[in-house]
Amino acid sequence: MNFFKLFFASCLGTIVGFLVLTGLSIMVLVSVSGSDGKLAIGDNSVLHLKLEGPISELEVDDPVSEILPGFSNQRHGLLQIMEAIAFAKTDPKIKGIYLNTSRVMMGIASVQEIRNALIDFKQSGKWVIAYADFYTEGAYYLATAADKVYMYSEGDVEFNGLATDVVFFKKLFDKLEIKPEIFRVGDFKSAVEPFMRENLSDANKLQLNSMLYSIYGEMLHGIADARKIPYEKLKEMSDKMVVRNAAQAVSNGLIDSLYYDDQIKDLLRGKLDLDKNARIPLVSYKKYKNSYTLTNSSVNEIAVIVADGEIIPGKADEGVGAVTIVEEIRKARNNDKVKAIVLRVNSPGGVFQAGDMMWREIVLATKQKPVIASMGDYAASGGYYLAMPCDTIVAQPTTITGSIGVFGVMFDLSQFMDHKLGITSEEVKTGEIGEMMTMTRSLTDVEKGIMQKQVDEIYETFTLKAAQGRSMTQDEIKKIASGRVWTGSQAKDNGLADVLGGFDDAVKIAAIKARVSDYKLRYYPQPRPFLEKILGAYEDNAKVKALQKELGVYYPWFRQWEKIKNYQGIQARMGVEFEIK
Repeated sequence: MNFFKLFFASCLGTIVGFLVLTGLSIMVLVSVSGSDGKLAIGDNSVLHLKLEGPISELEVDDPVSEILPGFSNQRHGLLQIMEAIAFAKTDPKIKGIYLNTSRVMMGIASVQEIRNALIDFKQSGKWVIAYADFYTEGAYYLATAADKVYMYSEGDVEFNGLATDVVFFKKLFDKLEIKPEIFRVGDFKSAVEPFMRENLSDANKLQLNSMLYSIYGEMLHGIADARKIPYEKLKEMSDKMVVRNAAQAVSNGLIDSLYYDDQIKDLLRGKLDLDKNARIPLVSYKKYKNSYTLTNSSVNEIAVIVADGEIIPGKADEGVGAVTIVEEIRKARNNDKVKAIVLRVNSPGGVFQAGDMMWREIVLATKQKPVIASMGDYAASGGYYLAMPCDTIVAQPTTITGSIGVFGVMFDLSQFMDHKLGITSEEVKTGEIGEMMTMTRSLTDVEKGIMQKQVDEIYETFTLKAAQGRSMTQDEIKKIASGRVWTGSQAKDNGLADVLGGFDDAVKIAAIKARVSDYKLRYYPQPRPFLEKILGAYEDNAKVKALQKELGVYYPWFRQWEKIKNYQGIQARMGVEFEIK
């Protein structure tokens, strides 16, 4: 009897909580919307772009964020930010853009997309003003798209080039008696190096240096053009870290003027012809995107299918789920209203078989209509696998791509479990070969031979399909493969990409190839329904909070181990995971 009382009480609590959340959500929506459901903005407004939080390819609207900020998983979408900037370009109510960003939580290729969108915005004759308390390298690169770059009088500027750190786990594994068993092809397939080395191999150093110099060269050329400073002078300033603070940034021409917050607000009032104490009509990006609807009655559609994140089997809301993307491509290729497909790839790769399932559907789609690949921050290994059968590959100069190769890792935890935890196991099998996807014992020499042979065979498949997609010989592909990572500029030089450009360039190419001048864009996969999202977001965030509370300072290590576990088995994944700083 008590069980049923508790059960029904729990159900009632869930229902009441659900109704409260729904009611509050409706109140929030009603309070910010006009009669047509859209937020009204006034004349003489300024679009305020404060790009400080995480940015994904597509908008992740978290309904919980409005009512339970502590559980928020809100992320702005790169493609929607660009869409808003393009709409503001012709919106008579928007007089200019006020850009605030001290640091950016996105890759350099994404920065380049927004930067180019701001440069295009200025073609309308409207202005862009940038201001920040301090500037990181990426944030400053973005800010140089503005007409004027200002900053706080006592702020700092990071202008000393790019760097990246690679973390190695070999000593940790040695101490814990965890033995990684590694299978790979090629000198540059270095994703496994953190498990087997204490430092970078010469091949890995070579590719990282080459990549960093290529990306930074692109950034410096952009800054040189914007600030009218010779490239060689900028390079010397960066190499010697001549600029470290705001005053030095002004004296060397990186920053136009130094202002406190009240002074920059006075400057904005002056540009809008407002009185000294008048309210500045700043409109946040979040509010602005809710103020308009992109209306297009065209019957022609260009489907934008977004593959953003790690490649995994099955369906997925987060990451690139093979079943999810296959379904979207299949629907798009069989829909007569869809005249072309733009495959937006922002992925470092993942499970090989999942990538191959999507590859097959992309090949089928190219037989029916144009399919154009648009590369984001990453389109490497499995990410490149998705792009290579497309009719045209468009990459930003700073995109990280290539990494054509595969590897396999198995973790033998038998000694760790025995010596550290006191747990032993014994396997019973019907044949010579046992359970190969195991962590409770070492693989036998025969099993290791099977694994290496499988890795070699998959590498042959990868390079053969890449050669077919790029109209090259397999030998030509292998010369630039072996898991080596390239920038977009380098990829174009090596024949792995066709065009240097951004998402808008890919859309234009798709329209030309489809022979349509009138079309509308639709993004896939479509977001989940509102109620499903609000309940899912609450549940997911509650699980994370509970884990963080339970594990405390050990939670980051738990997250790292969860990532390492994803390497188990055969992978088509980028050569090394790193963050450019």
